[in-house]
Amino acid sequence: MISLHVNGKRYEVDVDPDVPLLWVIREQLGLTGTKYGCDMALCGSCIVHIDGKAERSCQISVKEAQGKKITTIEGIPENHPVKKAWISEDVPQCGYCQSGQIMAAAALLKKKPQPNDADIDDFMFGIICRCGTYQRIRRAIHRAAKMMNKGGKR
Repeated sequence: MISLHVNGKRYEVDVDPDVPLLWVIREQLGLTGTKYGCDMALCGSCIVHIDGKAERSCQISVKEAQGKKITTIEGIPENHPVKKAWISEDVPQCGYCQSGQIMAAAALLKKKPQPNDADIDDFMFGIICRCGTYQRIRRAIHRAAKMMNKGGKR
């Protein structure tokens, strides 16, 4: 049995220790907001936070994640500034990459509360949006940063 701490809850899962965290999150825990994209850590749709850091869950085994604090998109409150900014800027189109984008943006803002365009581009690089909403994503991150800095929420 492997013990995982996901979104504030402890789960015991009976899986091979080398199974990617992504599959345990989706198939064992039923948290399907984290998406499967490429299985090679190239697209970013599977990003979750592990101990506060944005990580691609398709390349991390459950044994590597054991004992760490894992947050999925379901663990980010609906009133979080990043989610609110995403809606305000009309970022979602097909929606497939959105959970990975939002998870990465939240991690960026925790690390750098007032990012400039270059910071955003560097941090978000490699998270593929097939709809091409990169300008909206950047605007949403700036909007979320202003909301977080104004309200002191981090």
